[in-house]
Amino acid sequence: MQKVEKPLEEWREELSESQFQVCRLKGTERAFSGEYYQCKTPGVYHCACCDAPLFDSEAKFDSGCGWPSYFQPVAAEALRQVEDFSHGMHRIEVLCARCDAHLGHVFPDGPAPTGLRYCINSVSLRLKARE
Repeated sequence: MQKVEKPLEEWREELSESQFQVCRLKGTERAFSGEYYQCKTPGVYHCACCDAPLFDSEAKFDSGCGWPSYFQPVAAEALRQVEDFSHGMHRIEVLCARCDAHLGHVFPDGPAPTGLRYCINSVSLRLKARE
C-alpha cells in the first residue's frame, strides 16, 4: 500500500470543514449525529480522505454508543492503532493506515468473534454501496 502524505493546507482544501476537523485534527462528531450511525445499506466503508477500504457493512453492529461501530476492519493492515492519552484517559486511536486520517477509537467491549468495538466517526468514512 502506497502511503498518502500531504501538507495540512492541502487536506484543508480537499476536505469539508467537519472532515478536516475530525480526520486531520483528531476531532469527533457529536454522538448520534453521523450520517452512517444507523445506516443499514450493504457495502464497504472507505476512508473519506484517501478512499482506502476500511470496514465492511457485514462487520457493522449497533453498539448504542452513538457512532457507527464495527467488530473488525476489512483487513488488519487497513488500520493503524496508537495509544491516545488525551482527555485524561487511555484509549487506542484508530487511523487509516494509508493516509493517517483519524477515524475514531477501538475498545475491547464488542461482540464475537473479535470482542472489539471500532467506534468510528461517520465523517471520516464514505460508503460504497453493494449493487
